[in-house]
Amino acid sequence: MRLLLINPKFPESFWSFTWAIDEILPRKRTTCPPLGLATLAALCPADWDVRIIDENVEAVPLDPDADIVGVCGMGVQFQRQRELLAHYRSRGYFTVAGGSYTSLCNEKYAPLADTVVAGEAEYIWKEFCVDFLCGEPKPLYHETGTVALTDSPTPRFDLLQLDRYSNATLQYSRGCPFRCEFCDIIVMFGRKPRVKSHEQIGRELDALRAAGMRSVFFVDDNLIGNVPQAKSLLRFLAKYQKEHDYDFSFGTEASLNLAQNRELLELFREANFGWVFIGIESTDPESLKETLKTQNLAEDTLTSIRRIYAHDIDVLAGFIIGFDNDTMKTFETQYQFITDSGIQSAMIGMLTAMPRTPLYERLQKEGRLDETEDSAENTRGRTNVVPKNMTLDAMTQGYRALYARLLTDAEIARRIRNKVRYLRAPSYRSGYSAADRAGILTRLIFKGILPGGPVRIAHFLRTLPIFSPARLPLVISDWIIGLSMRDYAERNLPVEPNLPSVRNLPLLPAAAAEFTTGAAGLPAVPLDMRTTAMRTETIMQHRIHDPVKARI
Repeated sequence: MRLLLINPKFPESFWSFTWAIDEILPRKRTTCPPLGLATLAALCPADWDVRIIDENVEAVPLDPDADIVGVCGMGVQFQRQRELLAHYRSRGYFTVAGGSYTSLCNEKYAPLADTVVAGEAEYIWKEFCVDFLCGEPKPLYHETGTVALTDSPTPRFDLLQLDRYSNATLQYSRGCPFRCEFCDIIVMFGRKPRVKSHEQIGRELDALRAAGMRSVFFVDDNLIGNVPQAKSLLRFLAKYQKEHDYDFSFGTEASLNLAQNRELLELFREANFGWVFIGIESTDPESLKETLKTQNLAEDTLTSIRRIYAHDIDVLAGFIIGFDNDTMKTFETQYQFITDSGIQSAMIGMLTAMPRTPLYERLQKEGRLDETEDSAENTRGRTNVVPKNMTLDAMTQGYRALYARLLTDAEIARRIRNKVRYLRAPSYRSGYSAADRAGILTRLIFKGILPGGPVRIAHFLRTLPIFSPARLPLVISDWIIGLSMRDYAERNLPVEPNLPSVRNLPLLPAAAAEFTTGAAGLPAVPLDMRTTAMRTETIMQHRIHDPVKARI
């Protein structure tokens, strides 16, 4: 049996880091491979001929040599997923739709594919394979029970072009104990985290080590959802690397309560975790209470971030604008915190309600959902939520103005300086060779810094750690992130400073002018070029307000 599995192209977003991928990073086409499809391939019968195509890396074949074509997708990929399913179905292929959005909205896919696979795949995919061989595939396979992750196989990493990605991906756990109102993770995976065994993780690391991969992203939505299990995993990872004399550079997602557990922080450092993505969302206690994100209320958020820095771990973070408690003053509050914390990869999204989440159900009852808006991507300056304390136009313009203010050369440099005051010995390592690192630095200077003229050059020079060369990779990485985000924002989030709705916005005139006229020398990348989000798509995993994050 011949099976073709396709990961559709992502629409461009902040998560794409298009400028960095196209102009700076060597030989990379995107950041993270489709871990879910590699896992699905491992669940197939041993005699099946399976091929994986990631459209973010290579073109999809129009007439493949296949009996079955499976197309996965997150919400942001739905349009492209639908196009691919229609194409292959019209050519007579048996089509299967899967992915996280399918799990949330399987009813949307019934007319699009011959079979829909919804939910975690470990059990139901095997059932589909048996039924297909018997000539009796069902239209819907929906996992409603609990999947033991000890039954999840080692992904078929051999079917992925790992050298085209800047990170490899692993998954240890599913589920999160918290109750954030906007999040769909507890809807799909529950509040009791389930984990793989250390032996399973060891086999996956063996495969990645054999492939020469160094930079690895644990895609768990909250790696510390079960703190005792997380500590046990971290000890295992440290031991594994020592025993094999092979250093990985790990990153993951974790909740902010990581900062209050000093033993956990030490174990993260010992296991070579160089960065974590944290959903900060807001520093306003009332907004956090509103959205039930009480785990962020234990102490001052800035204190927490700086304590994580003090353990040599960088922080990437997600922020949300549009909670019921938010007003136009919220933009200034978010700006001030992001600046003070030095978080360069600050992914700000407008509050968006995903189907089946508590937020969606509440706003639907209140008549505050715009059903004409897409709920799948929240960094494009639009939302399906009708805000409570500001108009939608004002919130949209404020959102764009906030990014305009944050992405000037001066602000990129200011955040770097604020970060390195506390992150003194960053442990992040990119996995690139010395020659590659030299090439990255050269391309950054000639394609990013020098085209910005004397002002950008001066800001860049002031961030160089002359007396602390160990911090240089972090500084270089943050400049790449900042300029790449700026490139995207200039092309997709134009600021209209003369609109009446933004008269009281905290936007500095100089920042607005610099942003509107464009970053001198940054290349304009056509919107139809290959793009991707910074999050691995799996058939069983998805988080909506921060689709992908990984250190570039």
